[in-house]
Amino acid sequence: MDCKEFERKIPAFVANALEYKELKNFLSHVEGCAECREELTIQVLISEGMARLEEGSAFDLQREMMLRMQEAEKSIRLHRMFRYIGITMEAVAVAAVILLIVVFAL
Repeated sequence: MDCKEFERKIPAFVANALEYKELKNFLSHVEGCAECREELTIQVLISEGMARLEEGSAFDLQREMMLRMQEAEKSIRLHRMFRYIGITMEAVAVAAVILLIVVFAL
C-alpha cells in the first residue's frame, strides 16, 4: 500500500469499516511510515476529538490511538483464527469423505 492509498483509507479505518485484507495492509503500512502515522493521528484527533469536545468528554489522543490499533490487531487475529478453523474443518471433511470411500469400497 502506498501513502496515497493509505490516506484514502483513513476515514474507513476511523469508522472501523476496513475489510480484513485492507486492515492488514493498512496496519502494515502505518507501522513503517512515520508520515502516514502522523496523518492518521491528525485524522483521529479531528474526528474523535471534535465529537468528544461536543459531548464535553475528556479526550486522550495517545490512548485513543493505542485502543484503535489494538482493536484493529485483535480483528486481524480473530479473522486469522477463523480462517484456520475453516481450513481445519475442510481438511477434516475431506478426510472423512476419503475414509467413507475407502470403507464402502471394501
